[in-house]
Amino acid sequence: MEQRNLRKERIGVVTGDKMQKSITVAVRRRFKHPIYGKFVTVIKKYIAHDEEDACKMGDTVKIAETRPLSKRKKWRLVEIIERAK
Repeated sequence: MEQRNLRKERIGVVTGDKMQKSITVAVRRRFKHPIYGKFVTVIKKYIAHDEEDACKMGDTVKIAETRPLSKRKKWRLVEIIERAK
């Protein structure tokens, strides 16, 4: 049986759901600056494939890396962790 490489997974918040079968996910990452010691927040946006159009704005979701599905879409929706209130 062929072994797959580990796929990257990220948890983020849906910031856009107006596309068909696609969502925009903002992933927030906090780390301590190596020199100054201040905590830095970096927000990166990913375009992810949502086959059933199940996600809405504000949902917390888990996305996983996959083969390129289009020019900018290289992630897919794994699960919806928490629905928006």
